[in-house]
This record gives sequence, C-alpha cells and structure tokens, in this order.
Amino acid sequence: VHGLELRLLNASFGGHNLTLQTHIIQALAFKLNCNFTGLSLSSAAVEKVPQAQPQHAMQFPAELTQNACRTRSGDLRLICIYFSSTRFFQKDINSSLLSNYVLGAQLNHGYVSNLSEPVNISFWHNQSLEGYTVTCVFWKETASKHQWGAWSPEGCRTERPTPSQVLCRCNHLTYFAVLMQISQAPIPAELLAPLTYISLVGCSISIVASLLTVLLHVQARKQSDSVTRIHMNLHASVLLLNIAFLLSPVLATPPVPGAACVALAATLHYALLSCLTWMAIEGFNLYLLLGRVYNIYIRRYVLKLCAVGWGEHRLPALLLPEASRRSRPYPPRHLPLPCRCWVQSPWVHGVLVMGYGGLTSLFNLVVLAWALRVLNKLRAQEKAAGTRACRDAVTVLGLTVLLGTTWALAFFSFSVFLLPQLFLFTIFNSLYG
Repeated sequence: VHGLELRLLNASFGGHNLTLQTHIIQALAFKLNCNFTGLSLSSAAVEKVPQAQPQHAMQFPAELTQNACRTRSGDLRLICIYFSSTRFFQKDINSSLLSNYVLGAQLNHGYVSNLSEPVNISFWHNQSLEGYTVTCVFWKETASKHQWGAWSPEGCRTERPTPSQVLCRCNHLTYFAVLMQISQAPIPAELLAPLTYISLVGCSISIVASLLTVLLHVQARKQSDSVTRIHMNLHASVLLLNIAFLLSPVLATPPVPGAACVALAATLHYALLSCLTWMAIEGFNLYLLLGRVYNIYIRRYVLKLCAVGWGEHRLPALLLPEASRRSRPYPPRHLPLPCRCWVQSPWVHGVLVMGYGGLTSLFNLVVLAWALRVLNKLRAQEKAAGTRACRDAVTVLGLTVLLGTTWALAFFSFSVFLLPQLFLFTIFNSLYG
C-alpha cells in the first residue's frame, strides 16, 4: 500500500488527474493548487460500467489545502485509493466491513488532521442496513510486531441518511471503512438505574453473607468434613468475584492508572472462572455422595479439589498482555451500563467465559436431573412419602442454587427473553452468595 502511495505521489502525468484501475484497486491522483474550492468523487465516475446508484463517494472541503499553502507554494497532489478487498488490512474479529470497501486519501503535504469542515465519505449498500450496528472507522497504523494496525473510530462521526446509506464525517485523511455488527435488542435507558441498584444491593448482600459464613467457620475451629470445606471454597470464590465486580466501575474512571484496570480485569476474569469451577466441583461431589455411597474415600481429596478450583493461578499472567490491549473501560454495545474493566478479547469471551460457563452449567444441570431422579426413587421407597414432600422441595431448591443452575440464564439474552433474562439473571446471581 505504501509503495502504491509513493508511486502515485511521484508519478508524472499530463492534465489534472490520473486514473489507474485493477479488479480490486482503483487509484486516482489529482493536481491541486491554493485556489482549491473542494472536490467530490463518486464510484460512478470511475467505474467502466454505468451504475444506477454509486457504491461509494468522497467529498473534500476547500480547507484541505489551507495548511499546505501556508508552508509551501506550487502544485499539491491529492491521491485517492479505493480497495474492494480487505486483504491489505487486518479484519476486525467481531465485525465485518460494509461491502468490503476501504476508501483512502492522502495529500503530498503530509498528514491532514483536525479539519473544521469534515471530509464526507458515503457508502451505499444494495439492501437495508436496519438490524446492523454500523461504525465509521479509519485504519490506524501501529508499530507492533504482532499487528500492523487496527480500525479506530476516533475523529469520525457516523450518520445514516437512509436505511441503505452510511455517511462518515471525519476530520482527517487516511483509509476509511464502515464496520458492521448485528445489532442486539437495545435496552431502554430507564432500566439502567434498577439493574444497577439490584446488582449493587445483591452483590453487597452476597459479600456480607459469604464473609460472615467464612469467618464463622474459621472461628468455630471444628474439624470439618469435605462437603463443608468445598462449600467454604465456593463462598471464597463468590466473595472474590463480587468484590472485583463492585470495584470494576470504580477503577475504570480516568484518574485511576490504566495498569490498575488491567490488573482488575484479569482478577475479575480469574474469579469468575474459579467460581464456575467450584460450582462444577459441587456437582461432582454431589455425584460422589449419591452414587458412590460405600467407596467415597479419596486420598487428599479436598487438596486435589483446591488444586483444580484455584488452579487457574497462571491465567491472569497469561491474560495480562491481552488485557493491556483490550481491557479498556467499556460498556457493552446493547447495554447503556457504566464503564467496567474487563478482558474484551472475543476469543477469551467466547471460549473461556461463554464456552466454559456453558459446559459448567450443562454438567451441573445433568447432575441435578440425576440427583432428583435418585431422590425420587428414595422417596418412593418410603411408606410415609407425603410427610417428606416439603423437605424434598427444600432439598431440590437448595441443590438448584448450590449448583449455580441460574447462571444458565446467560444463554437466553435474545429476542423476547432479553428483558426478563436481565432481571432474573441480575437478581438470582447477585444474591448467589
């Protein structure tokens, strides 16, 4: 790309413009002077086949050459390069480019920025873009060995004049594109306060309850069995998760150093995985209690479970490089929630959060169904089965909560289930401790 730019900037040609074209690249060069009054370009003007509607267009303001004319005299040169392929730019993992178009422009004077009158870049699509979230972005080069740049929305404003058109107003020159993402159902802004209040109150109650439980257990100094020790470890993981969650919006504010947000993002992720792991351990232990009544002894059983439950101690260190790039304070796109510190890598979220959480929920749901079947058989053998109905109902409710089956509500955040799921998930899981 840089080689093509240099050739166009140094090319000699007669007339006022030069046009070069391949099947994926269109390049144009214009000779400008200090009397420049603006320029409008459209894909219809450079396409060999006439178009009923242009696919893209660029409009440059008269201000474009003002800074250059103050420092130099003579002709200026503006180059425009249109790409109909993304092979020259890294793709955003979480989104796609509208029609795979990348439009670029450069002035031979140098980098043009902070324009008071923006450059207008229009993109058209042959279908309506309703149902998609579109964002105007530009290609920002980096010096990293692992990637040569990334898409950034800085300095660009996104408008949608029609359902099939996106208008980008940017105050600088570079390579522009439109990122598309499937829109999730928006959450009314008036629900933000209730959800935030429920989360704050629920997590605070869980912190107090978990802390008191652990402290009372330590103070009792009794020789506890494996079941109690597992419960205490689950309480400890829930306590760590709730504390990290409540601290997240506090450390996401600008006065706090970015390193603190990065560390908390890794800690919050570690606490979540530990909590999910201890839920699965509760399910595994329940299986042993009900399924292996006569042979349940395992040497150093609790110590081995602790190695599994807290064994992700290396995970924060592994995630810190990713967190340093992606744990910027952010609100989810479809939720107007306060900024939080969180590892935003799509791979980490998809595999280590949703994938691991889904497997844990599925495992515990299977164990719960099996446990209910065993309890039902035991109840059928009792002569006075009616007197056990209330106690069995309490047992089922306790097992449901203990195994964290309410966390499976996270997989129902779509369509008509979204709003009920948000409130149910927030209420049940904030009070989980």
